[in-house]
Amino acid sequence: MADYYDILGVSRTASADEIKRAYRQKARELHPDANSGDAEAAEQFKQVALAYQVLSDDDQRARYDRFGEAGVGGAGRGPTAEDLFGGGLGDIFETFFGGGGGGGAGPFGGGSPFGGQRGPSGPPRGQDLEVTVDLSFEQAVFGDQIDVDLKLPVTCDTCTGSGAEPGTSPVTCSECGGSGQVQRVRQSLLGQMVTASPCPRCNGLGETIATPCTTCRGEGRITADKTYQVDVPAGVDSGSTLRLGQRGAVGPRGGKPGDLYVHLRVARHPRFVRDELDLVCEVPISIAQAALGTSLELETLDGVEKLVVPPGTQPGREFVLRARGVPRLRGRGRGDLRAIVSIAVPDDLSDREVELLTEYAEGRGETVGNPKEGLFSRMKSAFT
Repeated sequence: MADYYDILGVSRTASADEIKRAYRQKARELHPDANSGDAEAAEQFKQVALAYQVLSDDDQRARYDRFGEAGVGGAGRGPTAEDLFGGGLGDIFETFFGGGGGGGAGPFGGGSPFGGQRGPSGPPRGQDLEVTVDLSFEQAVFGDQIDVDLKLPVTCDTCTGSGAEPGTSPVTCSECGGSGQVQRVRQSLLGQMVTASPCPRCNGLGETIATPCTTCRGEGRITADKTYQVDVPAGVDSGSTLRLGQRGAVGPRGGKPGDLYVHLRVARHPRFVRDELDLVCEVPISIAQAALGTSLELETLDGVEKLVVPPGTQPGREFVLRARGVPRLRGRGRGDLRAIVSIAVPDDLSDREVELLTEYAEGRGETVGNPKEGLFSRMKSAFT
């Protein structure tokens, strides 16, 4: 086996503090929970633990310096995780990486080297809530202030959230002494290892209630109807979500409220379709208007706009009205309004209109008329 000093990476004249610091660093790097499935790291971890076991003890270190491994029992089996850490690798991992913390003697002196002992956790935070709200198309485009109604836990007015009957107060938990935690002390070869967990008597609050409030039964909160005014920014769309901090459920016994998430659902518009920041609409015109041109009044979300259609306009032509679309969400500028021309073909022509269109078609050398009627007329003529 390699020299114990080499294993820890210290000189043979290293002080006890230097050996302790070297051990902490090596143990953290090689810990099996941080090197899952690495057999080599696990073996090195055992060697580091054995080296520290010997060199941290003045008598064993003196024998090792004089006689080597033979002076400390030779190359024995080495300590197991249970020998070193009592409850196993999980407890030492907690201590190294910010778990329960703790005091006591051993290689970590008066507490965990990575953080002190935690205080009471306090009342738990309330739940986050979600609600879906319907908006009109115009509300989504221009924004609005809306009311959101919901039922949720709110602070009890009788006890003002303490959970105790008026005239009484919560008392310090007798089991954890107000810390909100209970500690377990385990003895190992390296000293005492201390882990902490929430107190089962007060659920980590550090206080108990001798006389619960009759209104909320000690919860510090009741369920009630609540209305929030919500500012909807311009430019939202279906699927947008607004987060309202601390507008969710109040936590028990004075715990902070959770958040409220408002999901938006936007109604369809009878004329406009949204394409990202643009609005798209169809503008039906007659054959004559397309051929000869016209001027139309186009109704937009901002009011009536004049649309000039030049002669010879073809179906599908797109006219763009700048900055008449959707505002950029929490930004500057707006999209455009795109008006797409379609040709409306009349199906209720008068006799005079049929006559005029027929003359027009004949003048252009076009065949018109109902083919079925033409064939029937020809067949009728053949038998008369």
